[in-house]
Amino acid sequence: MTSATAGGTAPVPPARTRKSVTGTRKAVAVLFLLPCLVLLGALVVYPIGYSLIRSFLNQSGDGFAGVDNYKALFTDDGIRTALKNNVIWVVFAPTVATALGLVFAVLTERVRWGTAFKLVVFMPMAISMLAAGIIFRLVYDQDPHKGVANAVWVGVHDTFAESSAFPNAHPGRQSPLRPEKGGFLTQQAVHTGQSVTLPLVGVAPDKMPGGAKKAVQAPSEPGKVTGTAWQDFTRGKGVGRLGQVDPGELGYPGMKIEAVKDGKVVDSAKVRDDGTFTLSDKADGAQLRLPASNFREPYNGVDWLGPSLVTPAVIGAYVWMWAGFAMVLIAAGLAGVPRELLEAARVDGANEWQVFRRVTVPLLAPVLAVVLVTLMINVLKVFDLVFIIPPGSSQDDANVLALELYRKGFSEDQPGIASAIAVFLLLLVIPVVWFNVRRLRREVRR
Repeated sequence: MTSATAGGTAPVPPARTRKSVTGTRKAVAVLFLLPCLVLLGALVVYPIGYSLIRSFLNQSGDGFAGVDNYKALFTDDGIRTALKNNVIWVVFAPTVATALGLVFAVLTERVRWGTAFKLVVFMPMAISMLAAGIIFRLVYDQDPHKGVANAVWVGVHDTFAESSAFPNAHPGRQSPLRPEKGGFLTQQAVHTGQSVTLPLVGVAPDKMPGGAKKAVQAPSEPGKVTGTAWQDFTRGKGVGRLGQVDPGELGYPGMKIEAVKDGKVVDSAKVRDDGTFTLSDKADGAQLRLPASNFREPYNGVDWLGPSLVTPAVIGAYVWMWAGFAMVLIAAGLAGVPRELLEAARVDGANEWQVFRRVTVPLLAPVLAVVLVTLMINVLKVFDLVFIIPPGSSQDDANVLALELYRKGFSEDQPGIASAIAVFLLLLVIPVVWFNVRRLRREVRR
């Protein structure tokens, strides 16, 4: 072959083919992939194949069990509960985490400290599942003095419905009071000019309210009913007279007293710090009642880890961890959204909600699909949080397939059923993975 030049034609040297020193390119590719293929076979292919074979064998592994292990998936109560909970996890956990991530990603674009907020929300991802489980085991503790969730709940509840300071108070011996509808009622009617004594017992001195003062006998007043409600108890070798106000005994501050006549409340009063109270002449001929509200047990919050709420509580811990993951991915997708489209929608008169719903969300649909599918695969194999957070009394109610697999394989020594659960989990994951692969291929073609 020749080529024209200014002075004529000059020969062009033939193209050189560079040969690999290690042989053909296919051989080089196989050589580099061989360690990965060995690891893939040892860590993925072999366990899957062994689990598939083991799922058809009996408990000892030396006999063929057919599909008996797979029948147990739909007849065993524990596995059925785990399957039901897995459905709840797949439906709610990815949806809530993705929705929160979307909200955080959109809102943090409009604040100056958005980066700091994203950092705080993403920080739980740096915590292991074990540590997160221990944290939320404490957060959901039933005791409001330990569990943050119940401390907040009890604080809100007591703001609107304050608990009594005297839940254990009750009449003692030879008391003028008798039980009545959760409270107590005087056995005799009272009259104006009379000073009534309402002795109670049952409250330890160190449990009395801080405002309680030494009780005094209320003086009688013309045209009024007076009285004293106090802790009729004096410590120390029987010192103190029963039914009488003695030095050192404390009043019941804030206790409510009602005057009841013919079943209707005609007057009421609250006990002062020294235990005394005063009622008007309307109380003449009425009986005095200490209503049940005086003896209401302190509100102890919600049983977050009880049978009915344990699964939503654990899902809450999961969302706390993974909402940051969803937010970061969605924020990355949001950064690639053309601002011209958003501005055009605003110019056309769309409000912010319409821009978000009809422009932002459709443009983010591919990213939202990635996040949702990733979290769905993740929750299908959730184990750590369900194993750590629920106490033993409600762990059966929070059971999921991964935890049941662990139980059957190690605690109950049923490797055949455990292998069947593992294969079933694999079958559940395959459609989600297949959908994700197809979606990624469509994205590449575009």
